[in-house]
Amino acid sequence: MVDGARLIRSAKSGSDWTFNDLMAYNITVTPQSPEQFFRQNHGTPLEGVDPSLLNPSLNDENISDAVFEYLGHLDLATNVTQESFIDAFAQKTLQILGFVERGLIFTARHNIPLRICGDNQRVAETDVCLLDLRSMILLVLQDDKTVFSRSYPEPQVIAEAIAAYQDNNEKRILRSLPPLDAMTIPCITMVGTRPIFYLVPVTEALSNAVAIE
Repeated sequence: MVDGARLIRSAKSGSDWTFNDLMAYNITVTPQSPEQFFRQNHGTPLEGVDPSLLNPSLNDENISDAVFEYLGHLDLATNVTQESFIDAFAQKTLQILGFVERGLIFTARHNIPLRICGDNQRVAETDVCLLDLRSMILLVLQDDKTVFSRSYPEPQVIAEAIAAYQDNNEKRILRSLPPLDAMTIPCITMVGTRPIFYLVPVTEALSNAVAIE
């Protein structure tokens, strides 16, 4: 077993985080069953989703323009040659599933300030980020870049969750609201077109351990 206290902690941006950084801060990832994670009945129809998405085909002339566009994004992401294809597909999927409502907006390549090891100049760059325009970051998404480079999405998305906690509390302070002791940040990593879902609990103690030199 590796002793996290003996691993070197250094100031680095979220895109440079590896599994060693998770161990250095004693961060572990625990798999859960779908029932534990989603806590809802499975098999329930997706309300508000176009039924033609359940058995889609680009050759079907009767599908809507929106479904045709979505299938085009899926085709590009399945035969990926550029990382942006996966980003666009992920964003369209979240939109179709109803993640966007009034006051919320998706942004791509959103940089979140990350305070780490006494350095205030680092950032955690998300591939897709859901923002509440009035207050805070609600969800972050990170692609698997092993197709394009030797980087892994899990450590990076956890760094982004920590950065989101820090940034959300900064915004609360600016609005004369007390900072929160803990936040659970929903996160998604994409391995091709396959999503992996995370709920990342970030506490004040973890944030301070990362931020302080």
